[in-house]
Amino acid sequence: MPNLSNKSVVRALRLLPAAILVLAGLWGLSLASTPPTANAQSSSNQPTIVRLNIDGAIDAVSSRFIKRGLEQAEDQQVALVVIVLDTPGGLLYATRDIVEDILVSQVPVAVYVAPEGAQAASAGTFIGAAADILAMATATNIGAASVVGPGGEELPGTVGEKAEQDAAAFIRSIADRRGRDVAALEDTVISATAYSASEAVDLGVADLVAPSYDELIRMLDGVEIANDGDVTVLELTGANTVNVDFTLVEHVLSFLANPNVAFLLVSLGGLGLIVELWNPGLWIPGTLGVLFLVLGWAGVGQLPFSWAGIALLVLAGLLFYLESTAVGIGYFGIAGTVCLILGGIFLVGFFGSPSIPGDAPTVSRWLLGSVGVIIGGLVLWFASELRKARDIDHYESPTISSNLVGAVGVAQGAISPTGQVLVNGEFWSGEADIDSSGRIADGMEVEVVSVDGNHLMVKPLRTEESARDVSNNE
Repeated sequence: MPNLSNKSVVRALRLLPAAILVLAGLWGLSLASTPPTANAQSSSNQPTIVRLNIDGAIDAVSSRFIKRGLEQAEDQQVALVVIVLDTPGGLLYATRDIVEDILVSQVPVAVYVAPEGAQAASAGTFIGAAADILAMATATNIGAASVVGPGGEELPGTVGEKAEQDAAAFIRSIADRRGRDVAALEDTVISATAYSASEAVDLGVADLVAPSYDELIRMLDGVEIANDGDVTVLELTGANTVNVDFTLVEHVLSFLANPNVAFLLVSLGGLGLIVELWNPGLWIPGTLGVLFLVLGWAGVGQLPFSWAGIALLVLAGLLFYLESTAVGIGYFGIAGTVCLILGGIFLVGFFGSPSIPGDAPTVSRWLLGSVGVIIGGLVLWFASELRKARDIDHYESPTISSNLVGAVGVAQGAISPTGQVLVNGEFWSGEADIDSSGRIADGMEVEVVSVDGNHLMVKPLRTEESARDVSNNE
């Protein structure tokens, strides 16, 4: 490991303002994206319905969205919450959170599988069954809720049996709680059975078929809902529907929660920081690196991540940095590439908790291989170039370096903070002293403060203005 000079530490700290600016921007974005809480009740005392639309896989973001919508509905004491659902499945832990929020809701909750052609597959089966009322549009289906691994494959042996029994017990408890047919819902887990809208109603899985949202509200008007011994009569005549949508931050997090996007951002962010550390003062790689890392880890946080995967990615970054300081060529870089690929494999989904079918989180093997090879190759090439530059930098000049301290030279071009200096008839790599103004103009006389191989730390002997006057007189 190379010794870090005070100058190097100061230049590395230039990343701190960039990180602060990025984090402040994200914080401001979250504040700006939080919708104001308005009074949902109309002045004419019309009943109000809160509508939540879920279209896509069930993940941590959709779980938080539903929780926020239910809390808003409770605060405003609305008549009904309708979750319009179309999902292929999702994550088991997120599904459990949604089911829990629906079961404890103080406001009646209806799940409406819509529009025509929509599905409440796997995770949607659990969510639909947990609702006070489960309605389905025509040409929709529900079921196929068996437990699978992160890649959609069947879980082997005892692990698969335990996961299946756990999910089956989960769906049975929901069915008992809502008075739905236990056997029919259990079959969706054990046998991956799926039902059409009419079949679901006939079997006691769903409550009704409604061709449209407006027709659903008309059909629910006057319906009695029993909950813990209390009976609520839905009074929905002339009801006003308030749509609660994803905030901008939730849309961004939903995009970042894609494991491929999260892994790519983390990889590029780490590469940006490494380049900044290799070449302090560039700013752009460091700033982009901080931004990508913040966004990437934000995405990872929405997924069932593994600490082993995170540790491997951090180790990969360290090995890539060490590659530039190694005596040999390639050892640390190759090891870093291997750690990067393994980190992507272990990061999300792999060896994690089972998921119910849908978009189970996993990083594409093609992406892992491509990113690993490209970033590993770039690191090896860049580190090789740095070593060549370092070898030239430490070339033994005929001038005795110990005699250079205090010598006077001339800047060959601007030094901001690095450049070339002519001292005793020889060209040297020069760097502005930390206590100087930070920029030395072309042609200014400088004094050598210290020497490191063929690298000189210099300070100006006069101001830029006086140097310009001297140059004009000459």
